[in-house]
Amino acid sequence: MTHFNKFFVNKFFANKFFGLKAITLSAVLSMSAGLALAGDNVSTDQILDALKPKPATRGLSAGPQADPAVQAKESTFLNTVRNRSTRSLSTGEREQIAELAATKPKIDLEIQFDYNSADIARTSVASVQALGKALSDPSLKGSTFVVAGHTDAIGTEEYNQGLSERRADTIKKYLVQNYALTGTDLVTVGYGKTKLKDTANGADPVNRRVQVVNMDTETASK
Repeated sequence: MTHFNKFFVNKFFANKFFGLKAITLSAVLSMSAGLALAGDNVSTDQILDALKPKPATRGLSAGPQADPAVQAKESTFLNTVRNRSTRSLSTGEREQIAELAATKPKIDLEIQFDYNSADIARTSVASVQALGKALSDPSLKGSTFVVAGHTDAIGTEEYNQGLSERRADTIKKYLVQNYALTGTDLVTVGYGKTKLKDTANGADPVNRRVQVVNMDTETASK
């Protein structure tokens, strides 16, 4: 191969490699932007879809939640915590709420707060506003919602417990003040770092979240 031809062959492969790198980088950036966008801009419709209970099935396939006696027991318990302050809940009551919530429609919102604070970060205000619109939607009328605060694993249990409670209270206060939601329909609870979403990586920001649960099954028949 002549020196002249070798030069153009090398140039061709160099350009091809560069172009491939550019396309790959562009794809990575596009994927990253899409993931960030999905996490930072949750919509009212997405929240509504997550919180609407599935219609209760009739017959042998009906689950325990369709049992009137079970529903009555749940309602009685919720009434005992409905007007309580977040910090007054015992460990047993917090665990009972978590047990009930496990079978209910729920959504995890990555709501960020100012560092070492219970103040909602400006970047998360839009998500809290979407939550307010969803919870005040007529299709969810009559529901009781649990607002559960969670932290990452950094820090002591005592500190994180208090921080998660304050953050849950902040969300409740914002919803009541700005969306005319009834305070008694919002049960707040804090779990600190006891219920990590990513147990393999306790420091991951995904653990710093607010979980909203629709505790009422009345909307299932609508």
